[in-house]
Formats: sequence, C-alpha cells, structure tokens
Amino acid sequence: MPEALGFESHDHKTCISAGMREAEARCAERGLQFTPIRRRVLEILLTRHKAMGAYEILDVLREDGHAAQPPAAYRALDFLTAHGFAHRIERRNAFLACVHPGERHAPAFLICRSCDRVAEAAAAPIAVKVEETAAEIGFAVERMVMEVEGLCPRCREDAE
Repeated sequence: MPEALGFESHDHKTCISAGMREAEARCAERGLQFTPIRRRVLEILLTRHKAMGAYEILDVLREDGHAAQPPAAYRALDFLTAHGFAHRIERRNAFLACVHPGERHAPAFLICRSCDRVAEAAAAPIAVKVEETAAEIGFAVERMVMEVEGLCPRCREDAE
C-alpha cells in the first residue's frame, strides 16, 4: 500500500527546496509572478506539513518582519491554490502545500485529528468511481474534494 505524502519520514529540507524549485520553474514556464510574499507563504506551507489557516500564516509572516495584512495572505493563498501549488482544506478553512504542484490530479486529504498533520494521497481510483456513478445518473462533476479524518501512524502508535 503506498504511503500518503506527509506522514512518512523524509528529508524535510530536500522536500522544501524541491517544492520551491518546482513552483519557481512552473511560474517561469507560465509567465507568472512568484512574488516574495507568495514565495514565503508557499515556503511556510511546505515547512509545516499541516493545514494552516490564513491567520496562522499571517502570524508567521509578521514574525518574519513582514508588515502583512490579511488581504496579502489571502491573495497569496488564492494565487497558490489557483495555480496548483497549494490546496484548500474545506472542512478546516485551511491551506496545505501540494505535493504534486501544478499537476492536475485528484487528491484525498488524510487529516490527523490528534496532531493536525495532513497527508495528500492519490484519490484517482475513488474519483473515477464517483465520476462514473455520477455520469450514470446524468450528474456532471465539476469539483471534488475528498477529506478524511482519523489518526496518523505516529498518533495511532502513541494511542496504543
């Protein structure tokens, strides 16, 4: 069974730098402006590996010395989600860096109810089944968000 990206042990510095390089490359390819605030917001999301609300991100920006106001954080998050560098976790009104930036894909978000870490897993087989079922009744799926709450491997181990 493949692991969901976000819970497994990995070289976190490489993860962050690879995510930043990917976003920079995609922005350059598409002629998008990857401003310092957009860059920092993505870096914050990559660093935390958890869903963060806009005000949490704003607090980190202020700690960094940015005189950021809520609209700046929301504009950066809008940019990142619109271009596939981050996802919005609907249930928590929070944001998470995408592990497959810029790619069209159907993720499922596995949210640990204990530590709030979030992993992104491929939901393609489930998404295909949902779309097939919807098509059978004449429903056209325009957007699908899959969020699953439970316990991550570390919190499950701690609970035992």
